[in-house]
Amino acid sequence: MLANGYDAALFDLDGVVYLGPLAVPGVPEAIHELREEGLRVGFVTNNAARTPATVAAHLVELGIEASEPDVVNSTMATLHMLSEQLPEGARVLAVGTEALAEQLTADGYTVVASKDDRPVAVVQGYNPRIDWRLLEEGAFAIQAGADWFVTNPDLTRPTDRGLVPGAGTQLAVIQACVTITPKIAGKPYPPLLEETVRRLGAQRPIFVGDRLDTDILGANNVGMDSLLVFTGAHGKRDLADAERDYRPTAIGHDVSALLQPARVARRDGDTVICGTQRATLVGTTAHLDTTPAGRDQQLDALWALLQLRWHDGAGLGGALDQLTEVP
Repeated sequence: MLANGYDAALFDLDGVVYLGPLAVPGVPEAIHELREEGLRVGFVTNNAARTPATVAAHLVELGIEASEPDVVNSTMATLHMLSEQLPEGARVLAVGTEALAEQLTADGYTVVASKDDRPVAVVQGYNPRIDWRLLEEGAFAIQAGADWFVTNPDLTRPTDRGLVPGAGTQLAVIQACVTITPKIAGKPYPPLLEETVRRLGAQRPIFVGDRLDTDILGANNVGMDSLLVFTGAHGKRDLADAERDYRPTAIGHDVSALLQPARVARRDGDTVICGTQRATLVGTTAHLDTTPAGRDQQLDALWALLQLRWHDGAGLGGALDQLTEVP
């Protein structure tokens, strides 16, 4: 199975493990089986709106075995960055949720509410109910000389109802008012995944995500293998257009792909074979030689097509339209 050879599986949450208040179907059972196979499991989230304890409790409510040490959020990676750059007890302006302020306070920082309190740093995280005045205070503090740390850059978040604006859109509000760029902890930047590996003691982890621009790029940035799943933000057309640093090691419909045989593509001249599916380069366009039946065969066909797209620059014509069960 794909998970063989790895000692840990690290999971993004939004779009991979759950969508808003609902677990992705089959995920609780798959994660339980992975634990039974002896893999360490870590839950990695760019979302700093909730504490690890709250996230772990939510996972348990969804039927997923989890405890607080299993969860690493971008605030924890941000705190590690702060410890290397700020003095103990430094005054910081928290632009985010109460959970962000709580984690900063627990780590020994003095959390203030205004630029007038002379913070040495602004720490910004996602808040779905952000007070616009707090964004203004953050901009004022940075203009006055405060350093700027941001938990994560995600422009959107997947939910059970669709995509919603994420932390990156709130970051952009402040960025429009200041001339410096923030120090960012969350994916695709290395600190969050490095913090997770450090906490789990993993030697050869695989990262499972649904976004190319944060999850897959983030894994590639730290030299980690990755699995892209199709239960969240990005789909087959995003993959087809992905530049090298945004390409995953493997693809699967959902996290249960870790329990299935690794999807392997084999090259034979201008033809790529994956499972029972074949794609051939004709001129500058890739064509499917087979008719994939069902989702798994369509994923095999997609993986074959992608090899011709990525390595030969092949156009895909209408081939992707045949893969109706792949988002």
